[in-house]
Amino acid sequence: MFRIKTLNKIALAGLVTLDDLGVDVGDEIAKPQGILVRSANMQDYKFNPELVAIARAGVGVNNIPIDRCTQAGICVFNTPGANAEAVKELCICAILMASRDVLGGIEWVRSIAGNEDVAKMVEKGKSAFTGPEISGKTLGVVGLGAVGAKIANTALELGMQVYGYDPYLSVDAAWQLSGQVKHALDLDTIFKNCDYITLHVPYLPDTHHMIDAAAFAKMRDGVRLINLARGELVDDEALIQALDTAKVARYVTDFPNVTVAGLPHVVPMPHLGASTPESEEKCAVMAARQLYDYLENGNIKNSVNLPAVSLDRMGVSRLCVIHQNVPRMITRFLDLIGAENINVEHMINKPRGEVAYTIIDTGSPLPEEIGRQILALDEVMGVRIL
Repeated sequence: MFRIKTLNKIALAGLVTLDDLGVDVGDEIAKPQGILVRSANMQDYKFNPELVAIARAGVGVNNIPIDRCTQAGICVFNTPGANAEAVKELCICAILMASRDVLGGIEWVRSIAGNEDVAKMVEKGKSAFTGPEISGKTLGVVGLGAVGAKIANTALELGMQVYGYDPYLSVDAAWQLSGQVKHALDLDTIFKNCDYITLHVPYLPDTHHMIDAAAFAKMRDGVRLINLARGELVDDEALIQALDTAKVARYVTDFPNVTVAGLPHVVPMPHLGASTPESEEKCAVMAARQLYDYLENGNIKNSVNLPAVSLDRMGVSRLCVIHQNVPRMITRFLDLIGAENINVEHMINKPRGEVAYTIIDTGSPLPEEIGRQILALDEVMGVRIL
């Protein structure tokens, strides 16, 4: 029986999925082989020797020490697309709130709620909260993954013109994207053409402060910026200047901090992107299934540190190896297997940057000694015999 530890409250549907598969799962599990996590900070987490996989029920993995996991032979999964519908809906809401000061209007009405002339006051004061319609305006979507593609398509249905920018657009994502979305070859095209800009990219070293003073200078006056991705994508000091000069008319963010939370013309939301019961269930079930398939079969889907590798079982034993992507590694594995007069039934190997993953199915049981010999190789980070 596999042991999976939860570090956050995981939606019941995910726990039931694992329970139905015969997995021992819970927050008190000792020596887990897998971990299910949402937002718990694992940067200083001490890995037990049995741990081989971590599944994040969500997309962002900034709370997980990815490099340390790779060196320890731990596969890290996330669940792209599982919360796409929830984030899409919130983004459409954010675009509307960026246009019309609905929030400010509501707060003002509440402030005068006790006045007997509230109805007359509303009619007289409502002009302070007007804003433009989004129909006919131009939206720039930066990042066209599962979320970005849904937002682009929905914006078209709402009558907007849409530019999309994503230098790493996958084939699967492209199939989901309407042909009416205009292809932006660079960010400058987005900046100079769009009345609204929404960010849907991961936070990485090369996306840190991607929206800075230089970027704001290229944007249209009165642009409306939506950031439901990560707060660090936007340079706060440059944003303050852009708001003060009305270069940015409204900034809607799902990642408020002490610098921007109280600023005028900022709509701060408390990280609501994936906060729907449907999204939490889909993320939990997806993470649970990916984690179980890896523990049971060694298959990898939606890993953030290892290549996607999947192979139907064809032998008696299965050897799974995480190793450096260097020459002759597979030959060395096969030499050790052949020395035991064991036939190889099927195999697959795929790289991801400096790391590779190999699955080898054999026609007879593999002795544990082969696993120990392979793990002893300097270039190998993790070995399992299933």
